[in-house]
Amino acid sequence: MNPDHIVYRTAVWIIPLVIAIVFHEVAHGWMAKWLGDPTAAERRRLSFNPLRHVDPVGTLILPLGLAVAGAPVFGWAKPVPVVAERLRNPRWGMVAVALAGPGMNLALAALAAIGLGIFGVTMHGAEPTGLAAFILANLVNFLAVNVFLALFNLLPIPPFDGGHVVEGVLPRPLAARYARLGQFGLLLLIGVLVLLPMLSPRLDIVGRLIAPPAQALIGWFLTVAGAIAG
Repeated sequence: MNPDHIVYRTAVWIIPLVIAIVFHEVAHGWMAKWLGDPTAAERRRLSFNPLRHVDPVGTLILPLGLAVAGAPVFGWAKPVPVVAERLRNPRWGMVAVALAGPGMNLALAALAAIGLGIFGVTMHGAEPTGLAAFILANLVNFLAVNVFLALFNLLPIPPFDGGHVVEGVLPRPLAARYARLGQFGLLLLIGVLVLLPMLSPRLDIVGRLIAPPAQALIGWFLTVAGAIAG
């Protein structure tokens, strides 16, 4: 396996990303079902089959383009359906459902750190090659992708998970107005990721607000992995 080959570079990012976003969405559905809304289960979305969650742009086209360009890879899946009115406590239930996705990603990041630690033990200090190197790259990227997805989704902007949290804590009239921003979700995403950084580096929300804590958290998880590896 040639690490510089485009297929290799794409695979070591797309595989971790697809797993991360599928678990993220299923976590939303699990929490909703636990709190009284079985909509996701009824529509067969509580499945780890990626085909049930794939969004052509967010899961395939965009991540593939970023991987080929050598840029940080991220994406999204089709949102799991949640009907707030079916939750036992619609307002705070939606907050819990929103937080379940990022929470799952942080749990997966912790598992990736443990996996890296165990991998280090099995390698006995040897330089990984071939399949071992491929597994290592996937574990490292799986850790990074999950941390980034967790923090990125906590941005307090509809339709991100952080936006749903804001809706839950705002007074109801303000929450209703704030929720209407969700209909411009794709435009807001383009604005945050593309337009604002083009206007000024100071407006690079991802670079200034997400990257520093993400790097710190990834560093902490890698420290844990190192401690396990001894």
